[in-house]
Amino acid sequence: MSGWPRVKLGQVLHLDLNPVPVDAITLYPMVGILSFGRGLFDREPIENGKTSYRQFYRLKADHIVMSQLFGWEGALALSTEKFAGKFLSPQFPTFLCDENQLDRNYLGWVMRRPALWEDLGSRASGMGDRRRTLNPEALFACEIPLPPLLEQRRIVARIEALADKTEEARSLRRQTIEQGEALVNSAGRTVLAGIDEPVTELGQWLDKTREGIQTGPFGAQLGSHEFQDSGVPVLTIGNVQYDGLDMSGLQYVSEEKARYLERYAISSGDILFARMGTVGRCCIVPEKAQGWLINYHIIRVALNQACVDPRFIHWTIRCSKDIDTYLAEKIRGATRQGVNS
Repeated sequence: MSGWPRVKLGQVLHLDLNPVPVDAITLYPMVGILSFGRGLFDREPIENGKTSYRQFYRLKADHIVMSQLFGWEGALALSTEKFAGKFLSPQFPTFLCDENQLDRNYLGWVMRRPALWEDLGSRASGMGDRRRTLNPEALFACEIPLPPLLEQRRIVARIEALADKTEEARSLRRQTIEQGEALVNSAGRTVLAGIDEPVTELGQWLDKTREGIQTGPFGAQLGSHEFQDSGVPVLTIGNVQYDGLDMSGLQYVSEEKARYLERYAISSGDILFARMGTVGRCCIVPEKAQGWLINYHIIRVALNQACVDPRFIHWTIRCSKDIDTYLAEKIRGATRQGVNS
């Protein structure tokens, strides 16, 4: 794998826009794109000119689609025959592969890799998660490993065969885990239901000596090119599990970079909260992870441990029906479910 050349996507992709003027008497079946590599989906159609856009982009079956707003968190996808002829807003530029160099299915798997999302994030313009935008040039500047075309197809075949087997195993594992979690959560809810105390806001129990609720650094502050084989670990939402930190697949930055990002460091007893993806999944930081960093998709909650036990907060977030309802109401955006601090 290390012997394969790395090429910029601009060498193997080109922009292919099919703009269509908006007609007030036409019904437009619309398409959106899910974050975290989850693909395209059908949105509510637009009719009677109920849009501020003057044009839409018509999709082809072989298009590659990027969200200018959320491509940096995996809003990249391959189109299919299902979506051919449907429409996107101008916030979703479309591309075609150079089929003599790049197999689009190979690109589809590459686009599911967080490393590519982070690379895109480092090229986004604007400040803050709601203002960061991408243009086609940002995607073109990203580099990917490019084996020969025949090898790309072999890789895709191997991945798809493995994916089928993995999904079957995951399905069985999910059933077991879900049954176990249902029993645990049911017991937890029974205990919580017996508490007769006034409701308070989480903000009341924060550590006043630290920035109590902190979202991780966004892409421009932490680019994929800054990760290395060793150093200070950086946690992602995949590491945050209800039963504790999953230490597999850790990424690292240098000590110097960690000092630059020290406001995003975690301490023993902090609560880590997944703000995107499986919103609300949380765990307690163990002593081993003291001083590690979080990425943008995690919220760190620093508690005043003299007044509240982190384990109580963890189990309340995990098991409370009220919190489930609250989070569901606070989630914003159909394409990228998430909450802010």
